[in-house]
Amino acid sequence: MQLIIAAALAVVAALAEFTIIPYIQVGDAALQPVLVFGVIWTVVGGLEAGFVWAFVGGLALDVLSQRPLGASAFSLLIAIGVASMVGTALRHVRLIAPIVATAVASLIYSMLLLLVTSLLNGAPIPDGATDFVLPSAFYGALVAALVGPLVVSIVVRRRDTERVDW
Repeated sequence: MQLIIAAALAVVAALAEFTIIPYIQVGDAALQPVLVFGVIWTVVGGLEAGFVWAFVGGLALDVLSQRPLGASAFSLLIAIGVASMVGTALRHVRLIAPIVATAVASLIYSMLLLLVTSLLNGAPIPDGATDFVLPSAFYGALVAALVGPLVVSIVVRRRDTERVDW
């Protein structure tokens, strides 16, 4: 059930990325909700759910943006895998894990997406294409700082109530 919910929410996040998010850009920083919420879902739900989120969300992004099919999915899968490693390394400070993992994954995702898209299109990377990478990573980490600890707290509290007290 968790995997089906991850797939459905990934499509919703992809739709939001192309409909709502362009109106809330801050300077050069563009929010990437598929990546940000995918990282939070991975830290909370595990690697398998994160991979489902990345694959379905990436395909939805590719279809909606008319990128080469699989470019976003591949980049998201790599970024979510790295985010899972960061989340596992920071499992003792679970509230901070989504923030750090989002910052790292955002940098990897943006650079890898630029590289893969330019390779598949056969065009060189434009000169100013990397100017949005750091502001977008900061913007994503800021959103993860607002949403991530809340989601982690809810999931940890829910898991704690399911335990049997002896």
